[in-house]
Amino acid sequence: MVEVWLTATLCAAGFVVGALLFGFIMFKVGIEHRKKSAEAQIESAEKEAQRIVSEANEKAQATKKTALVEAKDEIFKLKESSERDIQRLKNETERELKERRAELTRSERRLQQKEENLDKKNDKIERLEDQLQSKNKKADEQLAEAEQIKKSQMEILEKISGFTMEQAKDHLLKMLDSELTHEKAVMISAYEQKLKDECDEKARKHISLAISRLAADTVSEVAVSVVPLPNDEMKGRIIGREGRNIRTLEQLTGVDLIIDDTPEAITLSCHDHVRREIARISLERLIQDGRIHPTRIEETVEKARREIEQKIKQEGERAAMETNVNGLHHELIKLIGRLYYRTSYRQNVLNHSIEVAHLAGIMASELGVDATLARRAGLLHDIGKALNHEIEGSHVQIGVDVCRKYKESAEVIHAIEAHHGDVEIHSVIAALVQAADAISAARPAARSDNYENYIKRLQKLEEICSSYNGVEKSFAIQAGREVRIMIKPEQVNDENMIVLARDIAQRIENEMEYPGQIKVHLIRESRAIDYAKSK
Repeated sequence: MVEVWLTATLCAAGFVVGALLFGFIMFKVGIEHRKKSAEAQIESAEKEAQRIVSEANEKAQATKKTALVEAKDEIFKLKESSERDIQRLKNETERELKERRAELTRSERRLQQKEENLDKKNDKIERLEDQLQSKNKKADEQLAEAEQIKKSQMEILEKISGFTMEQAKDHLLKMLDSELTHEKAVMISAYEQKLKDECDEKARKHISLAISRLAADTVSEVAVSVVPLPNDEMKGRIIGREGRNIRTLEQLTGVDLIIDDTPEAITLSCHDHVRREIARISLERLIQDGRIHPTRIEETVEKARREIEQKIKQEGERAAMETNVNGLHHELIKLIGRLYYRTSYRQNVLNHSIEVAHLAGIMASELGVDATLARRAGLLHDIGKALNHEIEGSHVQIGVDVCRKYKESAEVIHAIEAHHGDVEIHSVIAALVQAADAISAARPAARSDNYENYIKRLQKLEEICSSYNGVEKSFAIQAGREVRIMIKPEQVNDENMIVLARDIAQRIENEMEYPGQIKVHLIRESRAIDYAKSK
């Protein structure tokens, strides 16, 4: 078996070796064949390449020859064209040179003519300059002669007048200034008078229109109230045992109850209208109820006081609505309502304020200014009278402080401050409120006061002021609210004026009775007066 296997293996190995040898021989033969074939192709390709190169060289030589021929033709053509262009440019240049030479010739001819003209003008100017110099020389001689004559005449005039030239000039200027000043003063005076007449006429027209459009009732109020009684027995019940009822009522209300022989009536006396009204309402309810004792009196008075406070608020709201004044502080409305129970010379202050508001609004509408602001200022102008019994000071200053506290506008505050002339008016609204206040107070029967007592009070006021040394004159103005005293400056100096004003004010307080307050105004001034006499 092994031998067979070895034999078979050797045979197989021999077969393989023979196959490999055959394959190698065939591969070698194939390579030789391919090499020969490639060499033949390469040789053929080289021959083809040489043929192509030779053909290309022949074509290039032919093309080169053709290009040279064409280039020579083009150069010849360009040379001919250039020669033509050069000849054309040469001709144009020669023509332009000829034209310029001709123009230059003409310019030279014109310049020559101008030079000739200038020479002629120069000759003429020289002749004129000679003549002008001659004339100037003559003028200088004449001017010097005139100056000499003027100087001699001025010397003669100075001798005659006694003035030098400067003095005469100053004198003439002074005379001219005086004449101009006089003429200006005359014109200004005439203009002011004309303007004043026109303003007075317009003011009378607007005031009369306002008065005619607002017809208000004028009713004087009294400082007493009369309460009717059902019978005279009621007087004893009101007085009470040992007078306890009447004492309680007077203490709670601050009103004097006058029980006299007047049948079936009790008189309530008090200058405070609010207290008198509270007492009247309380007494009428006590009489109607029939139960009159101190406890019941206290309850009734307290209830009447609350009703009066509500009435005050309602009156304030009514006044604001009637005058169409909006945006008032609620405290100001209450103060306006309190004016319903205030009087000034027996004139109801609330009705007076409403009337002033309407008058000021009407006049403001006629003048074209803010009527709403005028009505507001008119309604509030006497607001200080609602507090002048409780706070020291004039109702003007109190009103200013109150309105400033509740943020009223500066125009309204100024109108309140100036409506009695305490400060200088610098707005139309303030002037209208002042005029409306005077109109309302000046209506017939608007204010009630004894004429004789009024005159005596003013005379007494002036007598007190005039009795002091150094007082030249005294004048009671503003219905006795202010007194102006003219002081002799040579007798009373500025320091003594303060002491004198205080002394006069204290004496007025001690010796006179008057409502509100009186302003003591001292005036000390020096004046220089001279008179021009006619010749």
